[in-house]
Amino acid sequence: MMEIDDKKIIQQCLNGNKNAFEMLVDKYSKVIFNVAYRMTSNTDDAEDITQSVFIKVYDKLEDYDQKHKFFSWIYRITINETLNFLKASKKFTELDSKMITREKNPEERYVESDMGLHIQVALMRLDPSYRILILLKHFQSCSYKEISESLNIPENKVKSRLFTARQLLKDIMIGTGI
Repeated sequence: MMEIDDKKIIQQCLNGNKNAFEMLVDKYSKVIFNVAYRMTSNTDDAEDITQSVFIKVYDKLEDYDQKHKFFSWIYRITINETLNFLKASKKFTELDSKMITREKNPEERYVESDMGLHIQVALMRLDPSYRILILLKHFQSCSYKEISESLNIPENKVKSRLFTARQLLKDIMIGTGI
């Protein structure tokens, strides 16, 4: 995602061009939906979160500091909206594998395999603060720096927490016989 293009699009939005905002929605909706889906494992909830994120982005676009990457800013909003949704819906309890949705996500790349399903179930058992790290690093291919900016934590802490998240995920998978 080219930052230069984002800055031009954002400037057009701020100048009142509503079509420019549609370009931002087209560019980022799939990524936002995927993060929300992987955190909630529910298509309807992910769609609601995605819509909520874009409403917030539209309302707060004037507050965006263009010294930073737009990608990091919108990811941070996505993470906050998803965590707020999970708190509000009390989805912090462990999920039974029968509760995991059988709907395919838009990427459909890992759910097809048994291992993908096992990983999805194990991810849902992780605390959301660890789950988001795994999702950003391994499913969205974010760099440590991008994760640091998105979560507003130092890079070293990202590495440390990601190590812990991987260990917890491994323990969950071993504990379930995978």
